[in-house]
Amino acid sequence: MHTQRFEAVVIGAGMAGATAAAHLAATRPRLALLEAEESAGYHATGRSAALWILNYGPPDARALSGASRAFLESPPPGFAAAPLTRRRAVVYLAPEAQRARLDAMIAGGEGLVPLPVGEVAAMVPVLRPGYAVAAAIARDAFDIDVAALHGGFLRQLRARGGTLALRHRAGRIWRDAGLWHAETNAGAVFSAPVIVDAAGAWGDAVARLAGVRPLGLQPKRRTALIVDPGPHDCSGWPLLGDADHTWYVRPEARRKLMVSPADETGSDPCDAQPEEIDVALAVERMQAALDIPVRRVEHRWAGLRTFTPDRSLAIGESEAPGFFWMVGQGGYGIQTAPAAGRLLADLVDGRAPEAALARIVAGVDPRRFAP
Repeated sequence: MHTQRFEAVVIGAGMAGATAAAHLAATRPRLALLEAEESAGYHATGRSAALWILNYGPPDARALSGASRAFLESPPPGFAAAPLTRRRAVVYLAPEAQRARLDAMIAGGEGLVPLPVGEVAAMVPVLRPGYAVAAAIARDAFDIDVAALHGGFLRQLRARGGTLALRHRAGRIWRDAGLWHAETNAGAVFSAPVIVDAAGAWGDAVARLAGVRPLGLQPKRRTALIVDPGPHDCSGWPLLGDADHTWYVRPEARRKLMVSPADETGSDPCDAQPEEIDVALAVERMQAALDIPVRRVEHRWAGLRTFTPDRSLAIGESEAPGFFWMVGQGGYGIQTAPAAGRLLADLVDGRAPEAALARIVAGVDPRRFAP
């Protein structure tokens, strides 16, 4: 068995692993990023269609999103060939039964303000009259180019001396003489004093391999599909959904619409596939609000969004020395990535995080789930 010595090993090359590895490589250039699949980001990251929305998620996710904004809007020179962001407002609609929910969102959010339903109809002419009695808008939001962001972190990792090892699935992990060792199906052993579990839906499985107590991660399936809005130019429409978050639509590829039933169906870690019932629900709920005939679904897919038991992120050291978690991103993993990577690297290297992130360290500490 061939053993290679590194300063850190990160397991999982999706967005969480890529940003963790890129930031860690600034101080630990001899770093290995292990990925079981043939390509990085094959599962959740490669199936994400992300927006930056400050009011999305629990307090720790909002803090990480806020701290990520500057990087997303102005990445380092050479990080990406084109801008990572594009302005896209977010509009929430409330039928009568959801009015109280919308009021609570406005009261508890930052930058979310009421919007007359008539103005929504001017923005989105296919809005069905009578569907909503109230609306709110977050104008300070933007699309994120997921592939460009992910690719930028992987390039940054390589530029700093790190190694991306595809088709290396960890089969055995153990600690000996102060070093963690990960043996892969490719016949290699990667050893380092620090190992980072960034395996997403497979995070608990990786922990079990290492003899570390699992967190109780909960993978949830999310479905999306692409439809043609017919003669309507939807390129300038906002992301549009209901206050109860049972459906949403957003422009995709200029003249197409991405539709989702905002489902969260419990799942084992797997290569998620869409269910016909969820595709049908997405169309039904969208058509209740928007007058858009759907003659065919052009494309459909599903991905897993993985949550911790309290739905906050888990970033930090486990009870086992040198074993760190970078999991539980749920639906916030893309928009929180830059700051989450910085925080993970600070915790591994023993640095004091920036003020905005220092306030959430206890809230994302994986040891909060210890018995």
